Amino acid sequence: MDALPRPLDFVRWIKLKIGILLVLSGLASLIVFWRGIGWVPPLTSLTAIGVALATSQVLAHGMTRPLREMTAAARAMARGDYTRRVRATSRDEVGQLATAFNQMAADLAAADRQRRELIANVSHELRTPIFALQAVLENVADGVEAPDPATLATALAQAERLGNLVTELLDLSRIDAGAAPLHRRPFDVGLLVKEAVREAEVNSTAAGRQVVFTVDADAGTAVADQSRLHQVIANLLDNAARHSPAGGTVTVRARPDGEVLIIDVADEGPGIPVADRDAVFERFTGGADRPGLAYGGGTGLGLAIARWAVQLHGGSIAVVDQDTGCRIRVTLPVMR
Repeated sequence: MDALPRPLDFVRWIKLKIGILLVLSGLASLIVFWRGIGWVPPLTSLTAIGVALATSQVLAHGMTRPLREMTAAARAMARGDYTRRVRATSRDEVGQLATAFNQMAADLAAADRQRRELIANVSHELRTPIFALQAVLENVADGVEAPDPATLATALAQAERLGNLVTELLDLSRIDAGAAPLHRRPFDVGLLVKEAVREAEVNSTAAGRQVVFTVDADAGTAVADQSRLHQVIANLLDNAARHSPAGGTVTVRARPDGEVLIIDVADEGPGIPVADRDAVFERFTGGADRPGLAYGGGTGLGLAIARWAVQLHGGSIAVVDQDTGCRIRVTLPVMR
């Protein structure tokens, strides 16, 4: 903590502080000069102090302009306007502060945009299954439809969709809180992948997608958090099924490579442009206008959560090249 005195804190304007500083410095110099030679020209001394004070006000105007701009921009941010920026041309501390302020403003604008996108995307994702579930229940209550297995299966599918969305939002909160411990234990990779594929087949059928899943996963035993790895594969399968054409094939391969487990999920969809391959793993990219960024679908959280789970294991996830469609590769150092 800085315990040094700040005698000019009571002054409200920095330009005035600079002027007072110059005047007091000049007076101190004149006192030393007077004590040294015993005489100081009064008119010359007053003129020099006045010129110094006027010059300080002119020069300080440009020095303090970024501070005034930052004050105005901060007040605009308090009203929700994050578009204001500060002109940062100097190389001193004020210029560095202006640069840092502009970066903070850009970060806040991005966070505000992501918050708005989250609200819009989640509202859209919630509305569809809620309306569908409401319609099914109203038909059953009014006697339009009988509560037969097919009707109940439709209602169950919509309820599961709501549950999946809530799970994604809870995972997002855990990511932000950093509260995500891993529970590592040995498990059979082939069984895990086949179980995830069976669930994906059920979900795709319930969603009306005509997608064929193929599996090549006799990778032996791995040591990892089985539930997290299942979540990764499930998210990749769901994204692949979303963007596969009718009658398309989603291929899942899992193979060991030394101490590393490699999992590939490939589809026959439109693929992802090279320039957008990193962005698809960012949050809230599901609603982007560019075709590649729309790959995530839904809220745009699925691939972001998959990357988070993979990184928890010390692995990597990326889009790799293939002739058609999209292939996402997960590399995990979890083989025994």
